[in-house]
Amino acid sequence: MGGLRWRILLILVILVCGLVYVLPSIPQVKESSLGKILPEREINLGLDLKGGMHLTLGVDVQEAVKNSLGQNGRDIRSLARDEGIFVLRPRVESANILRFVLLKGEQQGALDEFLKDDFPDLKVTSRTEQDGGKIVYKMGYTQEALTKLKEMTLDQAVKTIRNRIDQFGVSEPDIRKQQNNRIQVQLPGLEDPDRAIEIIGKTAHLEFKIVNEKADIEKAQKGIVPPDSELVYMQSQGSGKGKPLVVAKEAAMTGENISNARVAFDSYGQPYVSLTFNRRGAERFERITEENTKKRMAIVLDGKVHSAPVIQEKISGGRASISGQFTAEEAHDLAIVLRAGSLPAPVNIMEERSVGPSLGQESIEKGVFSALFGGALVLIFMAVFYGWAGIIADIVLVFNIVLVMAALALFGATLTLPGIAGIILTIGMAVDANVLIFERIREELRRGLSARMAVAEGFGRATLTILDANVTTIIAAIILYQFGTGPIRGFAVTLTLGILASMFTAIFVSRVVFDSWLERKKPGSALSI
Repeated sequence: MGGLRWRILLILVILVCGLVYVLPSIPQVKESSLGKILPEREINLGLDLKGGMHLTLGVDVQEAVKNSLGQNGRDIRSLARDEGIFVLRPRVESANILRFVLLKGEQQGALDEFLKDDFPDLKVTSRTEQDGGKIVYKMGYTQEALTKLKEMTLDQAVKTIRNRIDQFGVSEPDIRKQQNNRIQVQLPGLEDPDRAIEIIGKTAHLEFKIVNEKADIEKAQKGIVPPDSELVYMQSQGSGKGKPLVVAKEAAMTGENISNARVAFDSYGQPYVSLTFNRRGAERFERITEENTKKRMAIVLDGKVHSAPVIQEKISGGRASISGQFTAEEAHDLAIVLRAGSLPAPVNIMEERSVGPSLGQESIEKGVFSALFGGALVLIFMAVFYGWAGIIADIVLVFNIVLVMAALALFGATLTLPGIAGIILTIGMAVDANVLIFERIREELRRGLSARMAVAEGFGRATLTILDANVTTIIAAIILYQFGTGPIRGFAVTLTLGILASMFTAIFVSRVVFDSWLERKKPGSALSI
């Protein structure tokens, strides 16, 4: 009897814990005074239930390869100079070819050794001798390095987009890679899709470029631009172009070393974005401002110049700012994308679908109705066909559903329509386990065993069958979760949780109920199954 009491106590504790995690998901309870003392976790609804936005993004990985080659070219020139090797004019001729000139041909051996040691991911595709002993090098990524770079580009894009969305405030976003350099983004409950698209799609490539004050602006506008320079325009509030500037083509510094970005306000109440660099970025910014004092530095974001202040003196402390005609919301969004990091490559919206809340509500109502209708039929069948034992199975079935919903809330899982289908399926599987047990008990009673012996034999013999059947289903659910996408994963999660709960309720809870009845039954009482 003592062991039975402990089992009953365990069931009551689990039931209370389940209710504690289920109740916050009921709006009326959450808004009541009781909701203040319950856990904050609740069941999250997926895009098909809550409404929101579905996006498919295409990532321009070729642009990422081009940018990476350009950075390698600048690094080769800088590091080779430290070795006494003079490399000139590195530039990317195509998405996969880096071209530069070795000034002194006699340094070819030293340069080849340097490239082999410091840039193993690059391979020399050709060397062409020029007049004066110069050698033109052309290099590209090895196939292995190219594949790895493209994979890293997608991974970094997913991470950056996730960081931006998390700061934007969308709960339970679903962001995952797909084939053909695509990323799927699902944003349940999104209220401002246009603003979200702007934040997600902004490359946020920040550059600091020194302005070429000696350049002739009129000639530059006619296409005559000084070597290693380019024509850019200041950000304009209207539809036309802003003031033209000629800046260095190569950035003195990029935004990769930003550690923080926040919105601040000047003395006139105009918002701007305040930047803080990490240690490496602070040292580089200090050196650049010292070398270019009294020159203008253009702050370029995604190819648009937001400001071009004059560097009055060396700037220490690792701080800078981006000013312009921002609204408070624009400054806030810009701070988000800079803080989350720039995308490694441009992305474009390939597919955009919005799911309205009315459709989501309709999905919820149909899903809940299906679950209630199917569950009611099962409850009636069990009560009619198995009598008192069927009523026990019905009570245990409700307990099973409470456990599944509590687990979804505890783990912060997202419930989708396929997830509801998984719950409905587990209702049937939970009943199936009870049917196996009850039929086995019936067989033992027909053999003339007492009620106590029949219950012991019935549970003992049926348990192994139930375990075998459910374990194989769990294995299938694990495979679905591993290789499936969002909705399929939701189905696999609820199916697995339901199976585990059904095994606990059918094998353990039902047995406790039967044992409790056997302890209190009168001698000679028949077992109704």
